[in-house]
Amino acid sequence: MTDIVDELKWRGLFAQSTDEDALRKALADGPVTFYCGFDPTAASLHVGHLVQVLTMRRLQLAGLKPLALVGGATGQIGDPRPTAERTLNDPETIAAWVQRLRGQIEPFLTFEGPNAATMVNNLDWTAGLSAIEFLRDIGKHFRVNKMLTKDSVARRLESQEGISYTEFSYQLLQGMDFLELYRRHGCTLQQGGSDQWGNLTAGIDLIHRLEPGAAVHALATPLMVKADGTKFGKSESGAVWLDPEMTTPYAFYQFWLNVDDRDISTYMRILSFRSREELEELEKLTEERPQARSAQRSLAEELTTLVHGGEQCAAVIAASKALFGQGELGELDEATLSAALSEVPHARVTELGPVVDLLVEVGLSASKSAARRTVKEGGAYVNNAKVTDGESAPSADELLHGRWLVLRRGKKNLAAVEVTAG
Repeated sequence: MTDIVDELKWRGLFAQSTDEDALRKALADGPVTFYCGFDPTAASLHVGHLVQVLTMRRLQLAGLKPLALVGGATGQIGDPRPTAERTLNDPETIAAWVQRLRGQIEPFLTFEGPNAATMVNNLDWTAGLSAIEFLRDIGKHFRVNKMLTKDSVARRLESQEGISYTEFSYQLLQGMDFLELYRRHGCTLQQGGSDQWGNLTAGIDLIHRLEPGAAVHALATPLMVKADGTKFGKSESGAVWLDPEMTTPYAFYQFWLNVDDRDISTYMRILSFRSREELEELEKLTEERPQARSAQRSLAEELTTLVHGGEQCAAVIAASKALFGQGELGELDEATLSAALSEVPHARVTELGPVVDLLVEVGLSASKSAARRTVKEGGAYVNNAKVTDGESAPSADELLHGRWLVLRRGKKNLAAVEVTAG
């Protein structure tokens, strides 16, 4: 199992560990139980969480036993953000979010066999703990001067916002999680992002104080950022969620399809389960024919299938092709078509006017005269059919699912008209 360390390094998933040699030995001696935690601070995980979820999957495939922690307790506080206090949600909301996040994580792990995964909730060991017990049994083993050196705490102390005692105490709770999982499940490795390093090592320090001689480890993955400096996991419309009601499978697929060529090699290695040989070939194709976007299509298909299933992925790909004239729009189901068209410029009208008016309405032409030129040159399409008379109005029978018209100028400029009740 020591090969997994080399694999993580090759893929860019190994930022740091407490003691690499000791970790390699522990993996060689095996089996190793590890955990990674996720706080329910929203109703869904987003694509940034995929780094940790898929790393858990990768470690389990390498023979390690995963504990996936969804923090019903820590979710009520939230890890300190760099700039401001988190909004505290009520316990009922958090309990519902715990179940939603568990349902998103579980499909990525295997719950049978010798290294079967286990879902855990830190509310199980904190709900009955009094404040006095927590301060006496846990708090006394932490040193404030060391807690102050954590990056997110230090930044907040320097800001006008400051930091509340509630968020400052978060690292005690995460440290206690590692201790409890060590005692309950024999967990000896904590996995997390490099921004969590202070919290990861807090748990190790606590275990060493209370369980002398215990051999425990931390493994941090690097934070993913875009080549242009913006935050990974964001689209123009905001965060890209795993929940299909919050980010449609079509929008999810398009996010990966539109990854910058400068980033795709990094994302492929970190997130894909393809072999080194396959990834290196895709990297080569990106260098030689970037316009083909072979790597982006490969990653989009792989991750959409992993998150939303093969059937949804196939529907999304069919929609992507049909919108640009490479398939039948009429064969797309209403949900997939609506999701796809919500991602392109569109206008709502109560009645259908001439095509030239519609081209202007959706922004495909700057003026009616420009729209007429497009029609005359053979570059205007309605539902993939070439328009020959720009002054004619589409009929209601042409509406897809009684609601949509797909307009296209040339090969790539796409928009939609949605007909609503007046």
